[in-house]
Amino acid sequence: MAATETLAAVSGSLGSIGYGLAAIGPGIGVGIVFGNGTQALARQPEAAGLIRANQILGFAFCEALALIGIVMPFVFGK
Repeated sequence: MAATETLAAVSGSLGSIGYGLAAIGPGIGVGIVFGNGTQALARQPEAAGLIRANQILGFAFCEALALIGIVMPFVFGK
């Protein structure tokens, strides 16, 4: 009987736990984008405009994944 009470108590916040886990991917992606962009700027400073534009585009795609992760618990929640 105690196991079902615990399961019922945890099921209310599963969406929050799922989003917390889903936010790990975009966080790693943003780190990779800006880390590699910084290395590219250090190697070729004359291409700063192109590199920065690609960094912003990569950042936008990673953050779009995070925003989708915020919305999904509301869409599929009970």
